[in-house]
Amino acid sequence: MSFLKKNRTLLILLIAAVIIPLIYFSLNSENKNVENTEKPINNFSISGKIVGAGGIKLYVEAPSNRGMIPVADTIINSDGTFKLNGNVPGLGFFLLRLGENPENAIQVTIEPTNKISLNTTLEDFKFKPNMNGPSWTKVLNKHQEIMRVFEEEQKLLMANENSASKEEINKAFFASKKKVEDFAKESMLAEPGNAYNIVLSMALLPSASFADWDSENLKVLEAAAQGFENKYNGQPAAKTFRSQVDQIRDAYNQYSATTNGSINAPEIALNNPEGKLLKLSDLRGKVVLIDFWASWCGPCRKENPNVVRLFKKFNKQGFTVFSVSLDDDINAWKSAIQNDGLIWPNHVSDLKGWKTSLTTIYGFDAIPYTVLINREGKIIGTNLRGEQLEQKLEEELKNQE
Repeated sequence: MSFLKKNRTLLILLIAAVIIPLIYFSLNSENKNVENTEKPINNFSISGKIVGAGGIKLYVEAPSNRGMIPVADTIINSDGTFKLNGNVPGLGFFLLRLGENPENAIQVTIEPTNKISLNTTLEDFKFKPNMNGPSWTKVLNKHQEIMRVFEEEQKLLMANENSASKEEINKAFFASKKKVEDFAKESMLAEPGNAYNIVLSMALLPSASFADWDSENLKVLEAAAQGFENKYNGQPAAKTFRSQVDQIRDAYNQYSATTNGSINAPEIALNNPEGKLLKLSDLRGKVVLIDFWASWCGPCRKENPNVVRLFKKFNKQGFTVFSVSLDDDINAWKSAIQNDGLIWPNHVSDLKGWKTSLTTIYGFDAIPYTVLINREGKIIGTNLRGEQLEQKLEEELKNQE
């Protein structure tokens, strides 16, 4: 597996395994072969009043890779009062769900001896639960209010999706998301061992890649992992939190290696459409965008005008493009170069399509895919396009002046 592929795979895995220590599931799995017919003794309780929810069922569930595991449930009394008792083997992540809509749920971090209360209404259950009891409930109440604002802002963005540009939508989304992230950082650093940090940590994970991720998030996650080790020493929750933070750190370090100019771009030596051998290394001294594309790739053809624009804008400053086609038809390849006005001279292909060894060497399984290298031939960015690519080029070329 190439270094780029390894980094990409690690990121996908850690995003799939969000920081949710499923303690209920793991501890009960360890005891699955132990014969025990006695019902576990209740060690936590949730009580209070939900006005307007009479006759509706209230659930506590534990998410797992096998679906939701029932922990406890009760039916709300006609006057909205209720009391729910259950058993948990240790600190873990759970959902408190009202009714049958899976979206009408609150993320909670219950541990043995917790006595939790809430006073709310059917309409305000999710975002204004007015929860009391363990210290983490104070953080939960504030977090739910922030999430209410966040969801309202997302609904507005969706409603205006057709009247605003993609750039405007993205800018507004990240501004809204930053409020959630800032609250998570502030709360986690104020009390690193707070159980609710299991929930808050999810806001600090990279969404799809590390490209726009704030590396300061890693310091906050590290502090929380240490806080859990201090407060829950030896417990599965602390071990799981530490393990997953370590995975994020390792993946980020590998990603950084593909953006900080510490890794040489593997050599590419292939023929151009006229049969002349061109080498990537011959462009040493220039900032080079390696652009993997093909004539049959719609998204590639759609992106080509932007690459042409950037070539014209930055070419005199020492920037060029090294286009690597995954075509297997030389005529289709030539035609696309001409029709799209790809005016730089560096076009190569082995005409093997997806059978090319470059997919393994450079670690990609979809195109368009780009790799940006500096004047020394070292990788400083991967899969950059559009505004991200332009900003990176401006930064790199300015540094070389």
